Amino acid sequence: MRLRVEFTTEPFDLDEAPAHAVAAREVIEAAELDEVDVGPFGNTAEGGADQVLTAVDTLLRKALDAGATRVSLQVNVVGEGDR
Repeated sequence: MRLRVEFTTEPFDLDEAPAHAVAAREVIEAAELDEVDVGPFGNTAEGGADQVLTAVDTLLRKALDAGATRVSLQVNVVGEGDR
């Protein structure tokens, strides 16, 4: 199964990326995911179910540890494939 995750971390800071946003971005960029798109207002990544779910777990832990007060995410099934 293939999954797509979309997420944001808060609080926002338009002047400089907060530590929690940097931590989340580093997790997603280091994970073995496809089609990673990191931006100032939202982030998406796609990959096999195990890889996405592992990355989401790590992302939540690291972003919260780095000061996120809210993490909004959505996970969608986008196709069959590697499990």
